[in-house]
Amino acid sequence: MAVRIQVVVDCHDPAGLGRFWAEALGYEEEAPPPGFDDWPAFLRSIGVSQADSDKYSAVVDPEGTGPRVFFERVPEDKVVKNRVHLDLSVGGGRGASDEERRQNVARGVARLEGLGATVVGPKEEMGVYWVVMQDPEGNEFCLD
Repeated sequence: MAVRIQVVVDCHDPAGLGRFWAEALGYEEEAPPPGFDDWPAFLRSIGVSQADSDKYSAVVDPEGTGPRVFFERVPEDKVVKNRVHLDLSVGGGRGASDEERRQNVARGVARLEGLGATVVGPKEEMGVYWVVMQDPEGNEFCLD
């Protein structure tokens, strides 16, 4: 039996980075537990102080198939390249022509730049083209 996973991202602004990744992935912010209208009400019910109520955020796949992505506030800055990163497959897959994949990746890059991502640079290796990017807090990810 496969193990379900959650991807955890250390960051300074969990809510802001969660909104970026929800848009980037086609995810949505996770709804509060049943019986609660919003997260602040739930957090108050379990004794979380107002000061700690924005330490975490999560986004989920609305279809329920992709992993939950959880964002947690940490005090330190990101200082080196990620050891794990996400690849967003926007190119159209193996059935798309090289030109079509490049155009799809370019559209994806432009969309994510509009959300606050930055381009590190294009790469090509063994006939595969992708673009390395950074999210608004500098975490690397790729579009292929």
